[in-house]
Amino acid sequence: MHNHKYKVLLVEDDINMGFLLVEYMETRNFDIKLYRDGVSGFKGFMHGQFDICILDIMLPNLDGFSLARKIKSENKNIPIIFLTAKSLKEDKIEGFNIGVDDYITKPFDEDELICRIHAVLNRVNPKKNMPDCFDIGKFKFDTRSQTLSIHNKRKRLTFKESEILKVLCLSKNTIVLRDQILSSVWGNNDYFTGRSLDVFMTKLRKYLNDDKEVKIDSIPGIGYMLIG
Repeated sequence: MHNHKYKVLLVEDDINMGFLLVEYMETRNFDIKLYRDGVSGFKGFMHGQFDICILDIMLPNLDGFSLARKIKSENKNIPIIFLTAKSLKEDKIEGFNIGVDDYITKPFDEDELICRIHAVLNRVNPKKNMPDCFDIGKFKFDTRSQTLSIHNKRKRLTFKESEILKVLCLSKNTIVLRDQILSSVWGNNDYFTGRSLDVFMTKLRKYLNDDKEVKIDSIPGIGYMLIG
């Protein structure tokens, strides 16, 4: 699990949606501040320290596009996710031109939102002092030698197998987006790399069979979770 409590600026004018998101994200170890309009959201940003901003686009007083530009003018490195009912391609293009990191349309799945937040944070804040070895149930996974060991059995993984397992280990017991794995390991996301990932997941599940407490769960349409 993620031990660091990320600080989130949420600007959402739908009061029910805002409170539901605050409640849900606090249970997922986020420290979140909610603002109801663009002007107060910007004031909150200027007076606080945040790891990521989640902005609605259709906001009173100052719309999300303008708010994102003002935030980026103050801190060009702060990651921003748009969370909005506006799904037109032109709106998405405008958002990405501003420099936002992701664009999620309503309605959305809360677990997918959490995964996308972690995916963005992992991209902009690569993990420093990344461990070389991981415990997965009774298994030991050594990323340097690309070996998976249990009892007296030792399996050498291919480079791709090792990279996929490393991505899963870094977010063990947490959903990892399929897109995140494809981007991290292959650098792109298309039909052929997607099929390759399916093959590698089948192989990794087979390798992990020796500990029945360990498994890789598929979350349809979203990603995978390493449990162990």
